[in-house]
Amino acid sequence: MKLLGDSSSLLLSLLLAQLHLLTSAFPSRRFHPDFDKLTNQTRHLLKLTQDLLKDPVFGTEVDHHRFKSLPAINSKVGDLNNLEFKPTLSQLHADLKSFEHHFEWLNRITRRQQHSSVPKLTDMISHIKSLINSLQRQMTRAEAPRITVPSPSLPPTPAYHWEVVQSSQELLQQFRLFCDWASRVFLTLKSKLPA
Repeated sequence: MKLLGDSSSLLLSLLLAQLHLLTSAFPSRRFHPDFDKLTNQTRHLLKLTQDLLKDPVFGTEVDHHRFKSLPAINSKVGDLNNLEFKPTLSQLHADLKSFEHHFEWLNRITRRQQHSSVPKLTDMISHIKSLINSLQRQMTRAEAPRITVPSPSLPPTPAYHWEVVQSSQELLQQFRLFCDWASRVFLTLKSKLPA
């Protein structure tokens, strides 16, 4: 009887050790709430961007591209299944930092011209910074490397109000696409984590 008791406690110890190894190999439970937060923050930025684009001043299409250094999305929806966890987090972080630089430039320009969108841009920049901080925490947990973000190639300071409008519209349209893509990426990465 004593042998059976010892073997069952040994078996229990082995099972607990295996459970510990499994949980340390897949620390995903702590990632899930963070991915929900990242997704929600990105969707909120998408909504802010869409609300700004509803302004009647943005009723025309942008024909030229003033921003040469905006992040480009070179992926299709089908590519979502092939995303790698760490490199994707690193790239999203680099892209967000680039957009942050562009929006700060636009904010400085609109402040000089006392444009009505200044409070909304300031709010958007604040939300971008918050998303970047959340993403940095996630990257630290995942041990994802940071990509160095080069200083963006910004256009010359617009001389006319219409140029500010065109710059704003172009930046907002590109950011809307980025936010839509990023929210899908966060959902996909979350779905790939073990439950």
